[in-house]
Amino acid sequence: MPSAIIAEDDDGIRLDRWFHRHATDISFNIVSRWSKTGAVRLDGAKAGPGDRIAAGQTLTWPDAIPEPAAARPIPAERPPLSPEQIEYAQSLVIHRDQHALVINKPPGLATQGGSGITTHVDGLLDALQFDAASRPRLVHRLDKDTSGVLLLARTARAAAFFAKAFASRDARKSYWALTLGVPDVYAGDIDAPLAKQPGTGGEKMHVDPEAGLKARTRYRMIDKAADRAAWIEFMPLTGRTHQIRVHAAAIGHPIVGDAKYGGKEAFLTGGISRKLHLHARRLRIDLPDGGKLDVTADLPTHIADSFRMLGFDPALGVPVDETPPPPPKKAPRRLSSATSGNRRGERRSRGQR
Repeated sequence: MPSAIIAEDDDGIRLDRWFHRHATDISFNIVSRWSKTGAVRLDGAKAGPGDRIAAGQTLTWPDAIPEPAAARPIPAERPPLSPEQIEYAQSLVIHRDQHALVINKPPGLATQGGSGITTHVDGLLDALQFDAASRPRLVHRLDKDTSGVLLLARTARAAAFFAKAFASRDARKSYWALTLGVPDVYAGDIDAPLAKQPGTGGEKMHVDPEAGLKARTRYRMIDKAADRAAWIEFMPLTGRTHQIRVHAAAIGHPIVGDAKYGGKEAFLTGGISRKLHLHARRLRIDLPDGGKLDVTADLPTHIADSFRMLGFDPALGVPVDETPPPPPKKAPRRLSSATSGNRRGERRSRGQR
């Protein structure tokens, strides 16, 4: 470790000034970093760059000069959108007010970028600024292959307000899905904690009663095609990654087209699309000014075609607006449904809720 005895000519000067005179390769920033860790010392005591030194003191400092801190990268300038991209992005808008902008996200369009993803909602936000002071902000996400309602905030205040609503579960979301087979219990709750599945790099979730985070989904069957498939409305009461998809598979009825959680059997024959049949149909959320937003998104083509082939009438999906009842006092069974409607085999008319 280098050392030096402070000479008379340097008596009373600042420590950083001494380095400036005698070790020009050691900058003020380096001395400051050393002082924070106690690596530079006067007579064995910690010293800072602004300390006054005295003749006869012994100064020591480290051998190695630290590498300069990496400069914070300057964000790359976003390339301008083409007229075609602007037209496409604006064609997705289904609601706009001073606080919120809602799009009907098509399947296959990612919410944000990632490995191998070049087109995504986040990259199209410049086209959705309209008359606002800045581009809108994402406040929640949908899986790439899930279609439907995606809320964007038009101001920073609205973004904070909506984020709090999602975090506190005040936002009410409902999804329409086509499942393989028909649940034995037509309506109820699925209560199954979820965790990242080891070995998948966080790309896949699984039910884990011991280490999983609480995950609860309410559902009701709207219609069915014999025992082949069911039209289910899912209402997530928590917001875990892939929650609806994992819960549907966990009760033995994966979403049609969901090979990740349903395997190679999660498909129907007879011309039914192999795409994921999960659609964010409706969102209800309070607005910052005290109003309420209630918006629905039309089905994408592949789900609408599947409904038609299976004989499902979208008009049967009349919204259920009642406040969800409180959970039962006794804990519901894991991976089971708390019965709140008819069981399979009982008489019921199409679309009965």
